[in-house]
Amino acid sequence: MAGIPDSSADVPLIVDFEDNRLLTELFGEYDRHLARIEQKLDVSLTPRGNRVAISGSPPLCDAARSVLTRLYSRLENGLEVDEGEVDGAIRMAAQALADAVAPGEGDEIVIRTRRRLITPRSPTQLRYVEEMRRRELVFALGPAGTGKTYLAAAVGVSQWLAGEVDRIILSRPAVEAGERLGFLPGDMRDKVDPYLRPLYDALYDMLPVDQVARRLDSGEIEVAPLAFMRGRTLANAFVILDEAQNTTPVQMKMLLTRLGENSRMVVTGDLSQVDLPPGALSGLRDAVEVLEGIEGVSVVRFSDADVVRHPLVGRMVGAYEARDRRRRSDGEDERR
Repeated sequence: MAGIPDSSADVPLIVDFEDNRLLTELFGEYDRHLARIEQKLDVSLTPRGNRVAISGSPPLCDAARSVLTRLYSRLENGLEVDEGEVDGAIRMAAQALADAVAPGEGDEIVIRTRRRLITPRSPTQLRYVEEMRRRELVFALGPAGTGKTYLAAAVGVSQWLAGEVDRIILSRPAVEAGERLGFLPGDMRDKVDPYLRPLYDALYDMLPVDQVARRLDSGEIEVAPLAFMRGRTLANAFVILDEAQNTTPVQMKMLLTRLGENSRMVVTGDLSQVDLPPGALSGLRDAVEVLEGIEGVSVVRFSDADVVRHPLVGRMVGAYEARDRRRRSDGEDERR
């Protein structure tokens, strides 16, 4: 497989592929993957046998070549290519173009779980996965739909399967429950499970259901409210605290100081979605301000550009963030 660049925008860039059997999946049904690349990168793609001719401005042609070669490499390695993966490859190439660096075409980072192989779909997701593998404590900040919790669960499951940790602990603050927990039916697990359902959903996407059930019973996987972490030492574990914007500073310090030997912790949250009482300081905001820059601690910030759900979600997140910026700006103007 080789790309032959040309400095003239009038001469198409040709990309050759060795295995014709993979091209149906690469191009997509009715060439819909090619059409998506054309739309997003403003290029023209023309399949000709085992090659694709790319026409457009040279930088965009290089980006399109990067997308095609990245996706083709996935297929060569036995990985699937769907619309989400196409969008992810486009996002990677577009960011490289914006940063004025050569688009990457090498091997991808692959997170291996029992049910699927997972790869980052944006440059920020890629950095996030790298940081989770390198650092003992990672804070992931940003809007919904950016993969903060899902990727953390994936890395946790992969490290547990590889024997790097003995257990996975997933936790959330049950802020909405308050005193009302007692009025819900069932035992304590029945009462708190609704608040922890997103964590279960992530596990079920990566492990067979019967394995999740067995590991929950054995304690190798634990899903519990934040309050259950008090007084414990979390050793040989991969710990995830989700929705951390709804912790108080006292709760956050309590959990962070539970970190034991051979453990890693990932703390995720969206500081624009704090459900604490008005005026209360978010423990996530407080922790990032205090700990950012300390050795072993990493802070990864996502934006609406990293949203990997339905494209409309990214546009809605961007609209809300723009509204909030205007409000902050108006408030500053009034104070002046």
